[in-house]
Amino acid sequence: MRTILTISFMMLLRVGAQAQTVYAGEQTIEKAKLPGLFLTVPIDEKTATTEWEQELRTYGRSSESRGVYRVINADIRAISPEPINLVSQVKGNKTSTTIFASFDLGSGNFVKTGDASYNAAETLLKDFAAKALYNNEVRGAESGLSESQKNHQKLVQKGERLQRDIERNKREKERLLRSMDENAKELEQLTKDIDVNKVDQTNALTDMDVKKKNVETVKAKKQ
Repeated sequence: MRTILTISFMMLLRVGAQAQTVYAGEQTIEKAKLPGLFLTVPIDEKTATTEWEQELRTYGRSSESRGVYRVINADIRAISPEPINLVSQVKGNKTSTTIFASFDLGSGNFVKTGDASYNAAETLLKDFAAKALYNNEVRGAESGLSESQKNHQKLVQKGERLQRDIERNKREKERLLRSMDENAKELEQLTKDIDVNKVDQTNALTDMDVKKKNVETVKAKKQ
């Protein structure tokens, strides 16, 4: 799996480097017009800035003030065997970001178009773009996987709730069936009881008639 990811990264690195356009230009930073190179990547400013800050730290100690990054005595052997001063600025929005980088080789000698070091600076920015795009794609894929895992977990939890509801429903059904059975037995007993009650009422009525006639007989003897 690691080998596949490494191969994918290298392929994306080459394709990304070819796809990104780097062009020379000037940028005014702190009232000074500096020559350098521009790179635009289709990544939001926050993410691109984080990626660029990590890149700058690989060259040396980086400092930032009001959106301007500086690496004094940067170690970038591909551009120069001697330490150089790197000044950079990042500007962008939610969909794309432009990075400006000025490489001071010393004594006011900046990397410019046509210089031997220009191609190295251009390659540096293109390689960074490819790596940043790769990292951004990985984050997007991981975010998608995370959302998929969360969705799966929610469905599993819902399934567990449904299973508990089924078990509760079964218990309720069993309770109701027992209650219906008890109710049927009670109804049967009540039916028997009312039949007995009717017989008892008839017997009581007969007894009452007998007692009534007995009272009349006793009263008739006195007359």
